Amino acid sequence: MAIKVYKPTSPGRRWKVGANLEGVSKVAPEKSLLVSLPKKAGRNNRGVITVRHRGGGNKRKLRIIDFKRDKADIPGKVVSIEYDPNRSARIALIHYVDGEKRYILAPSGLEVGDAIMAGEEVAKKPGNALPLGSIPVGTSVHSVELEPGKGGQLVRSAGSAAQVMSKEGKYVLLRLPSGELRKIHHRCWATVGQIGNADHRNVKFGRAGHKRWMGIRPSVRGSAMSPRDHPHGGGEGRSPRGMPPKTPWGKPALGGKTRRRKVSNKMIVRRRE
Repeated sequence: MAIKVYKPTSPGRRWKVGANLEGVSKVAPEKSLLVSLPKKAGRNNRGVITVRHRGGGNKRKLRIIDFKRDKADIPGKVVSIEYDPNRSARIALIHYVDGEKRYILAPSGLEVGDAIMAGEEVAKKPGNALPLGSIPVGTSVHSVELEPGKGGQLVRSAGSAAQVMSKEGKYVLLRLPSGELRKIHHRCWATVGQIGNADHRNVKFGRAGHKRWMGIRPSVRGSAMSPRDHPHGGGEGRSPRGMPPKTPWGKPALGGKTRRRKVSNKMIVRRRE
């Protein structure tokens, strides 16, 4: 999918590079798969801000995506390729022969009218879902499960794909988009192909207002604050930090360990690059 460059009719539009919606169906989303998405503005259930710089933005509804792909051996047909405001990837509306409708992440090369299926021994073509143990070595996959039956958790953003590197007993070695090599159980499912809309990484908003439409508010540099608001604040004019970088609460901002102790690393063969 190509990108769209705008004429410089204003300072903001001069640098704007948008997504070209060629191949995206001009249809309304499926109402039965829409859920209201209330705005949290970065607050938890007690009303305390836990994620800063969130608030406002356009209203949007959540599309229910089928990450489990548990309709095994039931053929489906791609009815439309649609835009999803909640993710970078495009989504495909599937009509199954039993009458059910579901959304899936649209892989590159999937078009309206194509047939897809999930199962143990289905064809290894984009859009079909299989257990990792049934996918040949060298195949690109996405929407990979971490635990059998839990649903796809890895490799879900636009243009991303993991590669099946080898098979060792009960585990399949995957190379993730980050470069990390990770062992995953052979009963975990994945979808064949690379996720579409690979040009998403080339999109430029051009102006601050576009980020506000997305519900992202401005972030202020710590060095521009006062000493009571941030460890980097204060001083006459611009001044160096005078300390290792810190968060507003005094925690290390670079190099500090954030990984939980209970998370096991035994499945990681090589760290991400």
